[in-house]
Amino acid sequence: MPKKEIIPKRTPMAEQPPAERIHNFNEVPYGYTPEEAMAEARRCLQCKNPRCVEGCPVGIDIPGFLQLIAEGDFQGAINLIHRANALPAITGRVCPQETQCEAVCTLCKKYEPVAIGRLERFVADWEAAQGTLPIPPLPPPTGKKVAVVGSGPAGITVAADLAKMGHEVTIFEALHEPGGVLIYGIPEFRLPKEIVRREVDYVRRLGVKIVTDFVVGRTATLEELLQEFDAVFLGTGAGLPWFLNIPGENLNGVYSANEYLTRVNLMKAYLFPDYDTPVAHGRRVVTIGGGNVAMDAARTALRMGAEESIIVYRRSREEMPARLEEIHHAEEEGVQFMFLTTPVAFHGDENGRVKELECLRNELGEPDESGRRRPVPIPNSNFRIPCDLAIIAIGQSPNPLIPTTTPQLKIGKGGVVVVDEKTMKTSVKGVFAGGDVATGGATVILAMGQARIAAKAIDEYLRTGEW
Repeated sequence: MPKKEIIPKRTPMAEQPPAERIHNFNEVPYGYTPEEAMAEARRCLQCKNPRCVEGCPVGIDIPGFLQLIAEGDFQGAINLIHRANALPAITGRVCPQETQCEAVCTLCKKYEPVAIGRLERFVADWEAAQGTLPIPPLPPPTGKKVAVVGSGPAGITVAADLAKMGHEVTIFEALHEPGGVLIYGIPEFRLPKEIVRREVDYVRRLGVKIVTDFVVGRTATLEELLQEFDAVFLGTGAGLPWFLNIPGENLNGVYSANEYLTRVNLMKAYLFPDYDTPVAHGRRVVTIGGGNVAMDAARTALRMGAEESIIVYRRSREEMPARLEEIHHAEEEGVQFMFLTTPVAFHGDENGRVKELECLRNELGEPDESGRRRPVPIPNSNFRIPCDLAIIAIGQSPNPLIPTTTPQLKIGKGGVVVVDEKTMKTSVKGVFAGGDVATGGATVILAMGQARIAAKAIDEYLRTGEW
């Protein structure tokens, strides 16, 4: 059998030109054509021991679906993905494949890895173009009722899995639209909201009931839910923003990234005046942080009319936790980066509005517990950055509302709900948790992986009664 020819570089994906896209909220990458997808899928070596599957938090049969794409069997490919992943159109766009499945692709040893994420997106979009997603045959009802708190990636995934097992599922969402961080946090240009709504609609068609504007811990307590439901899954995410705790942080024009992105994304401030959501528009915007949320905020500021959008990060470019693709897109769009810089104070004008960010310059010291080199401030290196809008994107924790109204729920460092990682059980009988509420701010695919573990454990608990 002749040896397979190796194509060193992945098939390019067409994108909106940077100069054009900073003036709209349309999705940046256009996606593969069928011919491009088949060509890229043929790059897969079909390894006997595919490490890419081990690198996927939900265990998708990656070589299997790539082979089907290569053969032009797109329906077979998406069917295979759906066995492990309920949200492929979403994960194909926002999952950090470069640090997971693609990072361990055998081609990485010498060449560019197979574009697994792009191919996952392709078949999910292909399926959507065919019309309404088919509903699988559902088993007879078990008579058991499950409450899912939160409709983000974890909540949607666990609800879909439990519905397919025959259980009656109700999702309780605090906001007025389901989707969680997929709706309020990730911008339209990175994840079109019609895709999220399509996935939510699919869950509804599985028989899942979704109740919005329902704040568990206030509208009803966790204990009250347990009186009505046989089990509860907490998938409330990490919606409590971190702040810098430096002088001037309460000045007008200083936002948390959570508030800024929620106003723009969920509340459609970018479509003003068609939507009447107010949000500050800055000419010179500073975003503090180095993760995906910081990239989202800085790139959003440009689309909201900023003449300059600057990211301030305390380490170097090599230490940034954001996806390489997001950093690349930000650089293409003209976002400026100030590395090795630590904010120490905001300064305002006579009207109480932010006008400058005072910073210290850093140098890199020894690695810390994250494995990244620790930033060490250089004494007397203070300088100021003029700005009229500042966005703080340094991380977030779970909201403490449910724990404060449920004292028996064990909470760990950073406010996360303590769980058994093998079952996602909490300290309260009948209550499970997964996603960012159990890990702190993490990834969509990790939340989905935990939700699938939880669904199996919830099903076993409901059928056996054993805790």
